[in-house]
Amino acid sequence: MIKGILFDMDGVLVDSEKYIFEATKRMFAEHGITVKQEDALHFVGMGENRYISGIGELNGFKVDIERDKARTYAIYEAITHGKLNALPGVHSFICECINNGMKMAIASSADKVKILINLREIGLDADLFQTIVNGQEVERKKPFPDIYFLAAKKLGLNPEECLVIEDAISGVSAAKAAGAKCLALTTSFPENKLTQADWICNDLSEVPAPVLLLMTAAQKS
Repeated sequence: MIKGILFDMDGVLVDSEKYIFEATKRMFAEHGITVKQEDALHFVGMGENRYISGIGELNGFKVDIERDKARTYAIYEAITHGKLNALPGVHSFICECINNGMKMAIASSADKVKILINLREIGLDADLFQTIVNGQEVERKKPFPDIYFLAAKKLGLNPEECLVIEDAISGVSAAKAAGAKCLALTTSFPENKLTQADWICNDLSEVPAPVLLLMTAAQKS
């Protein structure tokens, strides 16, 4: 039975990858560094600290993470204003979660500032979620399960009572290591890279029937 839904942010609720890459690219350009799209692929889903530092390492640049991350977020906020949209099915699925009495959390490797920018831009009130856990709250990032352990704990649930919704390989690994069920979305990686998940679909407009049945069962219990 599922009692709680733990949402990753990027690639689940919103597709912001091109914008965080563009913001990161512009930040590095201010230091005279030209970065390529493929540089970023190694670090998707691991949080901005690793994302920015990793891209820097690949390009022989030593990042000052607090300075360079703050600059990246400032650029990110400017270039995303009025441009981000919720991914298909997000609003209707969240309504379904509420109607079925699900507890909901966001558990994202991103920093809180980015999470709040994204929620504002896609028209979701942060108060819809009982808790929001960001990457700064756990030392070990995905694929370690720490962020999902913490999110479940804050909801007052065991991980086994939760469904994690993820899009990244590292996130699916984190969910399963925590002992949670996992629904993977193919918004960032192809299906054959996400086979560790319990269910796979394109986006939240196509949530598999068994998942919906488990949510309905929780309401009836």
